[in-house]
Amino acid sequence: MAATTAPAALPARTSRVRQFYALTKPRVVQLIVFCAVIGMLLAVPGVPDWRTLLPAAAGIWLVAGAAAAFNCVVEQRIDARMARTAWRATARGELTNTQTLGFSAGLGLLGCAILYGLVNPLTMALTLATFVGYAVIYTVVLKPMTPQNIVIGGASGAMPPLLGWAAMRGEIGAEAWLLVLIIFVWTPPHFWALALYRADDYARAGLPMLPVTHGSQFTRLQVLLYTLVLFAASLLPFVHGMSGGLYLAAAAGLGLVFVHYAWRLWRNYSDALARATFRYSICYLALLFSALLLDHYLR
Repeated sequence: MAATTAPAALPARTSRVRQFYALTKPRVVQLIVFCAVIGMLLAVPGVPDWRTLLPAAAGIWLVAGAAAAFNCVVEQRIDARMARTAWRATARGELTNTQTLGFSAGLGLLGCAILYGLVNPLTMALTLATFVGYAVIYTVVLKPMTPQNIVIGGASGAMPPLLGWAAMRGEIGAEAWLLVLIIFVWTPPHFWALALYRADDYARAGLPMLPVTHGSQFTRLQVLLYTLVLFAASLLPFVHGMSGGLYLAAAAGLGLVFVHYAWRLWRNYSDALARATFRYSICYLALLFSALLLDHYLR
């Protein structure tokens, strides 16, 4: 297949509202907001102040959606060449750059205003820095330049719990950094599992993702090694005294399952197994943080 060939079958044109909504990458943003809310809930004992939690969650959602929309503008030509993104309105030319950038700016400004006025300036500043880290440093600079893009750029994606912590306490604590570390180490095996079965897509788009530049076997080994590091990192909240036995049991069980997936992926690769590993990685993070939250309230 030629490098400029687009997928044959594309979804029918959707309504303008749905097109703009899709630019925010709702499933990704939902996970971001979930992690931020976990940070908010863990930051304080007992029931949090909903007058702070709700605007903080809304502001973070808006800025994250703005970053996603900005990403669609930067990557519209790349998206048009990839099967999993060719349906986007920007890739199909159904939304102009001006429309998308205006939408992104509106979301971002509204989100920052909510965070500054109803939460605190620190949370706004950290959220804005996360926007720059993802939309500019990762998307514009790192992603097309190095196969380590997801490792370096993963720092911005790991920030949501820190944003949530800052929203509730007006400061950054060591516990928040532990949550950031877990997401930071989780990001490479999560994303490389996807990249393994989408390697042809990334090659067609000209992106130097690890499976494209270093091959499947090397990438699978990296997935296994990072998963082992993640297993160790996930135990740190217990070691630090942030959690108790319930979280420790959950982290150990969930981590061993993740390691098992990574081991099988390294030893006996298949696209189906890579997809299953990618899907489990999402469940893993959600369940791990849910266990941490449950432990927080039951201790």
